[in-house]
Amino acid sequence: MDKAAPLDIDPLLDDPKTRIVVCCGSGGVGKTTTAAALGLRAAERGRKVVVLTIDPARRLAQSMGIDSLDNTPRRVKGVEGDGELHAMMLDMKRTFDEIVEAHADPERSRAILSNPFYQSLSAGFAGTQEYMAMEKLGQLRARDEWDLIVVDTPPSRSALDFLDAPKRLGSFLDGKFIRLLMAPAKMGGRAGMKFLNVGMSMMTGTLGKLLGGQLLRDVQTFVAAMDTMFGGFRTRADATYRLLQAPGTAFLVVAAPERDALREAAYFVERLAADAMPLAGLVLNRVHGSGAARLSAERALAAAEHLEEDQGEGRDESRGEGHGENLVDGRIVDQGSGKAEDRGTGGSSPEAPSPTGSEEGAPEDGVSVDRLTAGLLRLHAERMQVLAREQRTRDRFTALHPEVPVAEVAALPGDVHDLAGLRAIGERLAAQEETAGAL
Repeated sequence: MDKAAPLDIDPLLDDPKTRIVVCCGSGGVGKTTTAAALGLRAAERGRKVVVLTIDPARRLAQSMGIDSLDNTPRRVKGVEGDGELHAMMLDMKRTFDEIVEAHADPERSRAILSNPFYQSLSAGFAGTQEYMAMEKLGQLRARDEWDLIVVDTPPSRSALDFLDAPKRLGSFLDGKFIRLLMAPAKMGGRAGMKFLNVGMSMMTGTLGKLLGGQLLRDVQTFVAAMDTMFGGFRTRADATYRLLQAPGTAFLVVAAPERDALREAAYFVERLAADAMPLAGLVLNRVHGSGAARLSAERALAAAEHLEEDQGEGRDESRGEGHGENLVDGRIVDQGSGKAEDRGTGGSSPEAPSPTGSEEGAPEDGVSVDRLTAGLLRLHAERMQVLAREQRTRDRFTALHPEVPVAEVAALPGDVHDLAGLRAIGERLAAQEETAGAL
């Protein structure tokens, strides 16, 4: 099967027309790390970048050497080159408070901020986080202070809420329940009182029993205070949604070479296409490779079995108890100094005594090397089986979406916890021709 076209990261990041990059995908696939690595690479190539994370994880702050992230962009130190890198973490409640303070007079603002229903809504009402992310993205873009905004979204099903936030907010604000609660305030005077006494009395009585009288009054007070702001919420959310569709925005779907993660990625690719969102490509993280890929799993297993057969159970037993036990219990055989000249020779040096302490170290060392070699061959066979499984998974995605460019990032030996690690990820993202040859 033809390999997917490589995703060229550097031209995307270097293009001054690229103003927003949105990283989305399922949880645990390295999305936050990818967003930070992209931001760092763009900054070190001369752009002024801010990374906005919506994921509550603290990895981004730690990897950038910042004690903590909050709703204010903070400059990241240690960036090489002429650019700048800033990072921030969405504070949902603070963003909501800022909107109220910016779009309501001081008296109404105090009334809203102190309202118990508002405090509950702004702290964790379903969908509020995604809507506030849209608001914050719109604010950052409107300030025009950064060349590039990199957004790290929640895991993919929640990230779909990120796209749906404007539509859901409009449905909520235009819903019958809100209109009923707003009606008395809009009618005012005697007409309003008559409406309350006749039309609303039954509804408010029923709702009062279900929700509690105080909660209902809090909701009505909140709705009355927010009435003049509802149109602004819709307008800004719709504007941000159009911004996500516009040229200059690029979506990157992040996944791991695993069935579930790529199934989520395929789902998101299809959703982005349906909503006319500009998809730049797929970032496939933690792809395994091997420097000895020409040795197949089958050949490695056959060689391991051949070595083990040559050993023979009788030969193991003839050497007495204790020999080979360090392979049985999972530890590596002690080879002394580990010098090549000490293994497989007729003698033993003082630094590398034989495992038994006898002068006949060669047979024991020879047996240990064979057993160790067989174990390594089996480990290699397992690695090659993983590579084959990952390739089949990638091929299924490519067959479904051959038009999606792919950037493959080889797995690192450890976790990313500093700028050097993020820089290494950025280099691997950009070096797709070299990476493709190594995998």
